[in-house]
Amino acid sequence: MSATAVPSSAATSTRTHTVVVYSDDPKVRDSVRTAVGRRPAGDLGRIEWIDCATGPEVLRALDAGDVDLAILDGEAWPTGGLGLARQFKDELSDCPPTLVLIGRRDDAWLATWSLADDVVPHPIDAPALTEATVALLRRRESRLPVRRIDR
Repeated sequence: MSATAVPSSAATSTRTHTVVVYSDDPKVRDSVRTAVGRRPAGDLGRIEWIDCATGPEVLRALDAGDVDLAILDGEAWPTGGLGLARQFKDELSDCPPTLVLIGRRDDAWLATWSLADDVVPHPIDAPALTEATVALLRRRESRLPVRRIDR
């Protein structure tokens, strides 16, 4: 079963998922919202998007709490999404899953360093981004750890 398939026993959720989308480029933020939509899977509730154009905006959104997923542009400037992902994993006790958009597939090693939970390359591939988003939201909704880190 693909990550976007709805389990037959799943009831439609009425829960709203809060997703932060960060990029200094409004076109990237628009592309992410358009690709994923407001309801990417029948068993998940609707998505409420929080647009962030700067690193401090992302920090404020996550500090406010109740964020279910952060989608971060690894190519953003001056604060890149990879650095933010690492900072969140190091500093937040209940860090939401992080999905980083990377400019080159060869940058996947940076995503490993950043402790990002998933990566999707630029240009945005709508089905891949939706599948990754749905998988991370389902994992967050289950309250299971998204990633196990051995330190």
